[in-house]
Amino acid sequence: MNRLEFIIAIAIILFVAFVLGWLAHWLVARFNQVSSADLGEMENLARALHDAEETRDQAIAYLQQREAELTGQLSQSEAELRAAMDGLRDARSEAEELRNYVEQINQAN
Repeated sequence: MNRLEFIIAIAIILFVAFVLGWLAHWLVARFNQVSSADLGEMENLARALHDAEETRDQAIAYLQQREAELTGQLSQSEAELRAAMDGLRDARSEAEELRNYVEQINQAN
């Protein structure tokens, strides 16, 4: 194999490598190409995701508001219960005092 044949063989090998590389690049680009239908579907999915996040945020805000309302109602009910228990305690002690007073009057007579 002389020098000219060697140069031609190297040139052919390099050309074949170039063609194979270009073909591989074209195939990869072809398979990775996104169609307009896929873009539309991705846009719809993004819109649906955005709507779902807004709905979730609204639900969280509603639940926090409702929790605050219920906490307020619970505190008010507990305060009313304490007031009723204090009133009942006072009424029992007053009733006991009246019983004792009536017994003292009945014993004196």
